[in-house]
Amino acid sequence: MVLQAQEGRLTTSSVRVLVATAVPAERDAVARAFAGPVDEVRLPGVSLHRTAGRYDLLAAGVGPALAAASTATALTAAALAGAPYGLVVSAGIAGGFPPDAPVGSLVVADEITAADLGAETAEGFLPVTELGFGTVTHRPPPALVRDLTAALDARAGVVLTVSTVTGSAERAALLRARHPRALAEAMEGFGVAEAAAAHGTPVLEIRAVSNPVGPRDRAAWRIGDALAALTEGFAGLAPVLEKWNPHDR
Repeated sequence: MVLQAQEGRLTTSSVRVLVATAVPAERDAVARAFAGPVDEVRLPGVSLHRTAGRYDLLAAGVGPALAAASTATALTAAALAGAPYGLVVSAGIAGGFPPDAPVGSLVVADEITAADLGAETAEGFLPVTELGFGTVTHRPPPALVRDLTAALDARAGVVLTVSTVTGSAERAALLRARHPRALAEAMEGFGVAEAAAAHGTPVLEIRAVSNPVGPRDRAAWRIGDALAALTEGFAGLAPVLEKWNPHDR
């Protein structure tokens, strides 16, 4: 992979990376990390923003189902065109579990876990895997997580995917008890990872913390700061990918 510096930003010349965010504001924050123009590429049902560095940015939608469907569309289109992606990144802002993931920090998932995919029983929650089918966790490439965490001064840990955002201290404590290594909670990572896995493509999840997981106090949210941290995170991604061996899973 050849890196080129343009106006203080980094672009990559050979790797193809699909970045899936939930909403356009997150997609645009990622785009600000890269030099050059952004071109719109329309596909059936989705629209990509293609950077000069050959990063394709997708506002995939909110929630794991829509994120999975949109990501799968982009992955399939690339494969049919004979130019498959080498990496998929789920990215955006998230709630962080205090005190380990404070507001403004970056989190890189070493596990992407569906926190509420399963069944409630008299004995408590059972993940779908304990019911005898499915999966609840995807693991990004360990070497890439390690190097990226060091480069970004980020924290590595479990990022939970939920279909309902936590709004109480009780549920935050319950999730943390089930997942002691959880650092952040978001709504799309597992869906993106499922689509990537179907194509045999490695996946990352990068989250910038905008608020604590727990009671929803919108006045305490720092969305602007989190989006700025997301931009800086992606500015540091390209040099890490230069050294990454895609065959090191």
